[in-house]
This record gives sequence, structure tokens and C-alpha cells, in this order.
Amino acid sequence: MKTTLKLMTVLFVTLLISCGGKEEKKKESISYGKKEVPAKTDTPKEAALPASKRIDLTNKGIGPITSVKLDAEIDQKMATEGEEVFKKMCTACHRPDKKFIGPAPSGIMERRSAEWIMNMILNPEEMTQKDPLAKELLMEFNGSPMANQNLTEQEARSVLEYFRTL
Repeated sequence: MKTTLKLMTVLFVTLLISCGGKEEKKKESISYGKKEVPAKTDTPKEAALPASKRIDLTNKGIGPITSVKLDAEIDQKMATEGEEVFKKMCTACHRPDKKFIGPAPSGIMERRSAEWIMNMILNPEEMTQKDPLAKELLMEFNGSPMANQNLTEQEARSVLEYFRTL
């Protein structure tokens, strides 16, 4: 019985020591003279958004279109013609509702001015060289430039009307 009592006492003391206030020491990292550079947190909210998501309705772009008058109602005949032109000339790089080689035109009318859209369709080379937003889009889409499809202003206007339906 004495042995059992001694054994239980030793186990009890061991249990108390192992559970008692043992403090873990923090390991100090070794520094070789390099100082940690704090991350830059003052990035403007606008620059954090990719160009394809950013809203800019004031930029009219660079090209022949300086003003576009949009009627309150969508011209269905013109939109249908625009859809045909889009399917024939643009679907190699664009899908209406998802990012592909180029951005999706769905919702483009809420993010860009009508003039900018038409100038991008009619004058993509100069736009990607001189327009800051078009330059950012070019970089966002892996430097894949938009091909000039040599559309007429009327065809571009029809495509714009189609974009209004998306």
C-alpha cells in the first residue's frame, strides 16, 4: 500500500508540474541587417480595380466619334443588325457575358461612354497607343490588341445598340 501511495503521489506531482504555468518563450528571429518594408496601403481605390471593372463615363476616347445621341428606347432593328455584326466580326475574341481573349461587352454601357465604345471599335490601334484606359485594358488582357475590323460608323453604331441590350 505504501508503494501505491508513493506511486500515486509521484504521478500527481508530475501531473501538476506538466500542467502548471509553463511559459513558452518566443523565438527571436535572426536579423541580418535587412529591415522589413511595410506594405503600401495608400493605393487609391480606383487603381485597385482592374480597368475592365472601372467606371469612366467621361472619357470619350480618341477617334472620329465626338458625340453619340442615344434614344431612350432601344432600336430593335439596329440592335439585331449589331448582333449580326458582333457575331460575324467580334466573337473570335469576345463573348457577350464572359471574359475571353477580350473583355465581355455585357454591362459596358454602365462603365464606358458611348463615344469611347465606338472609338474603340473604329480606332483600336490609336486608342491602345494614346488612351490611358485602353492602354490599361491592353495590359489586363495580356497585351492582346483589338484588331481593327474596318467597320463603318453605321455598323459600329449598330453594335453599340446591341450592347445596350446586353
